[in-house]
Amino acid sequence: MVIILYLSVLIGGLALLVFALSLIGHKRYEKRVEQGTAKPEETSPFEVTKEVPQECCGQHATCERDSLLAAVSKKIIYYDDEELDAYKGIASDEYTEEQTNQFAEIFYELKEVEVAGWCRSLQLRGIELPDGIKEEVLLVVRERRFQPVTNGQDHSEDKVKVS
Repeated sequence: MVIILYLSVLIGGLALLVFALSLIGHKRYEKRVEQGTAKPEETSPFEVTKEVPQECCGQHATCERDSLLAAVSKKIIYYDDEELDAYKGIASDEYTEEQTNQFAEIFYELKEVEVAGWCRSLQLRGIELPDGIKEEVLLVVRERRFQPVTNGQDHSEDKVKVS
């Protein structure tokens, strides 16, 4: 009985601590907003957002798009796709079907092991993937990340399969 009481007090204390820290963070956020120094993507600790970016499935601590950007190397590697530099700054939902097909052709020629690097290269070059192929590309990245090498089978030389 005493243990339950101690645990209840401990949990209550932790809840109060989290609330207090969130309140402090909220006050600092409000101050930055008033001063105009808050970043556009910054939100208050109390703000509840239901909007999840299309690239993020919400099942991982770090989204694939964030982990791709966090790569050690900031060196841009081209995957025989220099023509895609013309699409720098175009939003992912503004591509025509023909432009999306151009991305898809390059994507389907890549080896599975190259897809994450290609995405990182596009991100470093300021090129967004068209919405028409984004889910499929990220699916390959996710599968590759969690794909074990079993029975001596290495899929690193496999081409991306068209479903």
